[in-house]
Amino acid sequence: MNHVDLEQYKKDPKIRGRSILVDVLWNIVQFLFVSSFQPSSSLRIFLLRMFGAKIGKGVVIKPNTRVKFPWKLQIGDHSWIGESVWIDNLDTVTIGNHCCLSQLAYVCTGDHDWKSSSFALRHKPVTIEDNVWLCARSTVAPGVRIGEGAILAIGSVATHDLDAWMIHAGNP
Repeated sequence: MNHVDLEQYKKDPKIRGRSILVDVLWNIVQFLFVSSFQPSSSLRIFLLRMFGAKIGKGVVIKPNTRVKFPWKLQIGDHSWIGESVWIDNLDTVTIGNHCCLSQLAYVCTGDHDWKSSSFALRHKPVTIEDNVWLCARSTVAPGVRIGEGAILAIGSVATHDLDAWMIHAGNP
């Protein structure tokens, strides 16, 4: 087994997908308006779209939502993003139509290779199909596909693909 030597870690300059200037500007806008307590879902959606997110009609995005890279986010029609949801999208996150991500849900697209002495960053896209409900405090791991109509129960963790039209609970 390798020992992790964080001195060997190297950031991937391409992970961002945009210039550092755009990333810095996004972080300022996000802090002031998107992940803030201000009540306007319309303003959040407008700003996310301005930074490249593809967001359908009838979407609601509640206060304190965090999105790492809006240009790697796609949300279908009539989906709800609850308070304090964190979309940590180092890779693409696709959210279908009529989905609900409840408060404090966490969608993660990246982790580190613990077998690598340099603790190399890895990332995989997450797909959330139509009519999915991620209940409060649930977590979706990198590379997971949540099948249509699936429910990920409160506080549960999805570390592998979830079957459609089933209730999934547990850790894992």
